[in-house]
This record gives sequence, C-alpha cells and structure tokens, in this order.
Amino acid sequence: MDESIAIKIDHLTVAYDAKPVLWDISIEFKKQRLTAVIGPNGAGKSTLIKTMLSFIQPINGSISFFLENETASPYKAVKNKIAYVPQNTTVDWDFPATVLDVVLMGRYGHLGWMKRPGKKDKEIAKQMLLKVGLPTFASRQISQLSGGQRQRVFLARALAQEADVYIMDEPLAGVDMKTERIIMKLLKGLVEKGKTVIVVHHDLQTVGDYFDDVVLINQEVIAQGTVADAFTKKAIDQTYHQDRNLGEGEG
Repeated sequence: MDESIAIKIDHLTVAYDAKPVLWDISIEFKKQRLTAVIGPNGAGKSTLIKTMLSFIQPINGSISFFLENETASPYKAVKNKIAYVPQNTTVDWDFPATVLDVVLMGRYGHLGWMKRPGKKDKEIAKQMLLKVGLPTFASRQISQLSGGQRQRVFLARALAQEADVYIMDEPLAGVDMKTERIIMKLLKGLVEKGKTVIVVHHDLQTVGDYFDDVVLINQEVIAQGTVADAFTKKAIDQTYHQDRNLGEGEG
C-alpha cells in the first residue's frame, strides 16, 4: 500500500431513491496535502463527504482510512482522528450555546464516558478561539454571531479536536475576504504540521492559489491529482459543461 495515502475510496456508488448520485467513484486522498473537491451543484460533493463520514451508506464500494500503522481502517475505528466542519447553511444556529461551548465540543472525543471538559480542555478551546481571531467571543451566544464568525467558531471546534484529518464542506462559502484569509492560513498551517485537509470548494479562481491537489467530480470522477496536473481546461469543461444523466443529487 502506498504510504502517502490517507483515505482510499474504491468503486463507491451512492444512490437516493434508486437514482445514483455518485457512480463508481475511486479516489486517493494523500497525506499532508490540502485537497479541493470541486464540481457543479448537484455533482455529489457533499454526498461524497457525508458518505466518507458514514452519515450516508453506499450501495457499493469501500472507504478505507490509513491513519494508524498504515493498516486499512473503517471510519468508526478512527473517527476521533477525523474532524468535520459542515456547511454553514446546514446548522441550526438558534440552539442555546456559547461560543466556548461549541468549541469545547471538539474535545469530547478526548474525554472519558460522562466526563465533563476540564481546565486543560477549556484552555485548548480558548487557544483555538485565539487562532481563529475570536479570543473575546467565548461567552457570546452562537446565535449572535455573523456567518463568517460562526464559520470560524466551527473551525476552532475542529482545531480543538487535534485530529489527523480535517474534512470541510464549503468552509469559504459566504464568508468575507478577511475570514477567508484567516481560514486558508490556518488550513495551510495544519498541512505544514503534518495534517491532511480535504475541502469542498466552489471558487475555481482560487484553486491554484489555495490547494495542493484537486478532485473534480460530477457524479463520476473526472480528474484527480496535483493542481498542476489535474486542474486543466479540458477537465474543467468536462466537469462543468458536460450533461450528466445518472441522477440528481445534492452538492
């Protein structure tokens, strides 16, 4: 097995109501790389992420994680080593919780059964709020924050988990340029520290500046590899301008 691989997806097919959303997908996500997953609306990007995280069960194929001793593991065995940042628009922001409460959720995987976060956990959470530029927001209600601030709080929660792999669904969608720069600086810093970062991304103009690798999908894999090799005009045209008739899915 190639030791550079963090996640290997083999012949994955996912369907909603018997209509394929992803068809025979095979992808290798490399360790210590910042990878973009791109494609048009309905291409199956969010479905891919949710299937990787076992929120959705495929009808065929496998997903293996190579995070411990280079042996293949299912998601359940390594879930504490994988941090997830969902789409901003999919979260109910009206729930009563402070910013610190939300960031502390990232520490739950480190706690024993029924244990509450301790002093160390709270210090780590506050450090992560400092990293995302919100050190004075700990006591605020999450519902009082702007969209960009909420996105940074969810990133702080993921950072507090101290994971090996970070999977993010559209973390830059709807944020201002200041927040975008903060997020990308943090993601690149994670990769420099040996982490693996996978991002569902929408802005084709920034792929070359922001990412090491790219996966282009439109229900099927169109291209994958380094940005220099895979992010070509031909691949982009095939991804965004070729009719797909497999089914209609999300993201």
